[in-house]
Amino acid sequence: MGAHSRKCDWCGSGTPIVRDMEPVNTAYQYWCVECARALIIKGDPIETYRELEGEPIYGRLLEEHCTLKRFYSFVVA
Repeated sequence: MGAHSRKCDWCGSGTPIVRDMEPVNTAYQYWCVECARALIIKGDPIETYRELEGEPIYGRLLEEHCTLKRFYSFVVA
């Protein structure tokens, strides 16, 4: 399945911007911007991730919304 035909594993409609590289549940690996933002705000951000759009969209979301002082890992392909 191509990257552009994949949909967000949580909402089923958004285009994924990030992939969780160490998911607790393998059914939820790909996240759109809205669902990824909700995870961060809820306090359950993706810790080991890979950006899918070639831009640090998820990294910016972490900077804007994450108040936890954890170390996050950006994974290179």
